[in-house]
Amino acid sequence: MLKQSDTLLPSDSEADEASVLALDGITKTFPGVKALSEVSLRLIPGKVTALVGENGAGKSTVVKILTGIYQPDGGAILVDGKPANFRVPQAAADHGVTAIHQETVLFDELSVAENIFLGHAPRGSFGLIDLKTMNAKAREILDGIGAPIDPEHKLKDLGIANKHLVAIARALSIDARVVIMDEPTAALSHKEIEELYELVESLKAQGKAILFISHKFDEIFRIADNFTVFRDGQLIGDGAIADVTEADLVKMMVGRDVSQIFPERASDPGETVLTVQDYAHPTEFEDISFSLRQGEILGFYGLVGAGRSEFMQSLFGITRPSGGTIEIDGAPVQIKSPADAVANGIVYVPEDRGKQGAILDLPIFQNVTLPSLGRISGKGFLKLAEEFKLAREYTERLDLRAASLDTHVGNLSGGNQQKVVIAKWLATQPKVIILDEPTKGVDIGSKAAVHEFMAELAAQGLAVVMVSSEIPEVLGMSDRVIVMREGRIVAELAEDELQPETLVRHAAGI
Repeated sequence: MLKQSDTLLPSDSEADEASVLALDGITKTFPGVKALSEVSLRLIPGKVTALVGENGAGKSTVVKILTGIYQPDGGAILVDGKPANFRVPQAAADHGVTAIHQETVLFDELSVAENIFLGHAPRGSFGLIDLKTMNAKAREILDGIGAPIDPEHKLKDLGIANKHLVAIARALSIDARVVIMDEPTAALSHKEIEELYELVESLKAQGKAILFISHKFDEIFRIADNFTVFRDGQLIGDGAIADVTEADLVKMMVGRDVSQIFPERASDPGETVLTVQDYAHPTEFEDISFSLRQGEILGFYGLVGAGRSEFMQSLFGITRPSGGTIEIDGAPVQIKSPADAVANGIVYVPEDRGKQGAILDLPIFQNVTLPSLGRISGKGFLKLAEEFKLAREYTERLDLRAASLDTHVGNLSGGNQQKVVIAKWLATQPKVIILDEPTKGVDIGSKAAVHEFMAELAAQGLAVVMVSSEIPEVLGMSDRVIVMREGRIVAELAEDELQPETLVRHAAGI
């Protein structure tokens, strides 16, 4: 392995391996943005290549070029060493390229088999769909990935994990030679993630070339053979994963050392700002009681299904509780809607930012100012200059990366979408901010920025509730941690009691 500044070059043995699919000097420009600048990428049969980079590094653009959604402005796509043209997605599929996206579109009212073969169903006489053959082929694919799912069942009857397996089966329903996995574990439990790892090993054994995109370093070092790092649309380094450390990858991703992910902060909580007593919901949670002080970061930890997000949504007025009380600064309040919550100083940054946190078809500045229109309007008219000033203030504080504040949120990377949602609620100047999985799907550089900003908010006296499934984040950011299991609080741990084993033991009921 050769090293030149912060760029790692492939070893001679790696360069000798024949790639099934490669990008050579690919450039892609959008109005005002150069998304890719002469990047290269090689995918090798039977190997997993991890594509690593911060949000906005160009990973999504590469995936869209590989799948025929975008066409490059320069450079070449090579299949088995020969130039190929992916003018449309079908051309990519015809060359054996398939993708498993983080949010694959499926159809609840169709059967599992119909979802798998949508658009390329086997046909019999008179061009009609051959249901018997389609169901048989679907069963064969599902059995091949270890998915015990009846292909004739309606998709709406399946759980999230099985829907994800259907998405994988759909991707594999073509004769795939290259499988692209874009954040494939985002919606999976620990057990389901392990099953996905087994599937990846099976695909490798079949000689598939796999492009694996993930922000989670434990996943990358668990299953990847090779790595490629992008930064700001440029190739920074590639090589064998065995030849690098996490610190090496981080430095290539962000252009600097990020040795301390969690900021040091002196915890000095002030007066109690929020008190919740005996809060309950008919089906999701019960007997939730706790207090929160100014300048405190209170972590909520639990396994999938523990009821954390459901409780936070009720606290924000999205769902109605069946009992319990809320006090703000010692005074009882009634929260029957999100508007009531915001009026009382409680804001909620949801886990699902695309559906619940932002309006993707609106520009950044309108998303950020939406809950604060009263402050930037007069006599019934919006003050556009004030609106841009407010949006600029909070997006700059979060180091939002976009061509302009006029950019539609739907065109931003996942991490920058998250920053827009946080900026929107901070602009309301709340007393309590609830952050539900604040760094989910966010790269390590942006994670550090979010963590630093959380520490800054607490230092300014804002009370912070952080829901997180990442144990290092819970341990690194929380002053106290509440652990939930099956809709109940099972432990409240002070800072000096926080240990990974303790959290897991309480969460799992051990």
